[in-house]
Amino acid sequence: MRPSSANGHNKNNVLYGNYKRKPRYAILVNDMLNDFIHGKLKCDRAAQIIPKIKLLLVKARQNDIPIFYCNDEHLPNDTYELRLWGPHAMKDTDGAKVIDELRPSAYDYIVPKRRYSSFDGTSLNSSLEGTYNGKGVNTIIMTGVHTHICVKHTVYDAFVRGYKIIIAEDGVEAFTGDDHVAGLKYMKQNYGARIEKVSDILKSMSY
Repeated sequence: MRPSSANGHNKNNVLYGNYKRKPRYAILVNDMLNDFIHGKLKCDRAAQIIPKIKLLLVKARQNDIPIFYCNDEHLPNDTYELRLWGPHAMKDTDGAKVIDELRPSAYDYIVPKRRYSSFDGTSLNSSLEGTYNGKGVNTIIMTGVHTHICVKHTVYDAFVRGYKIIIAEDGVEAFTGDDHVAGLKYMKQNYGARIEKVSDILKSMSY
């Protein structure tokens, strides 16, 4: 994968201490699965983010930016979640598949997960570190569901691992508008995440 280029004085450069480093982006697509979008745990509000995420994926593939699909893939003994939410996104079921509208390409990364955070017990961090010829990703662009649950937990784990984080404001969603807004506010205040519209992120990815 080749990192997207950016001018040294571009506002999108990532600030580390007293010097700047060009962003090496990755797109994370979190739980855009049949059960969450169309099925057992359907989020009606999620339909509106599908075309926005699609725009990001097209741009990422044009610019050799790695894409990571982080997908719930539960087992029957995952009682910590199944008791709360009921069976959903069970391994090897249609409900655990990415929706057709955002189907992964052969070059994208698939990260199965069994907990809220896409980092918890998965290969995500090592896979991120292995991109860009071993230089690794330094800036994560977050999309998917749900803003206040899995997105929030994933962003926390990205934060403590030193990643810079951009949340696609109109590329993430939750069951309610209040949950969505609260999740964005929390991640901005506590994890230093940048909250940006997809249209602005697309401009950043072009440099």
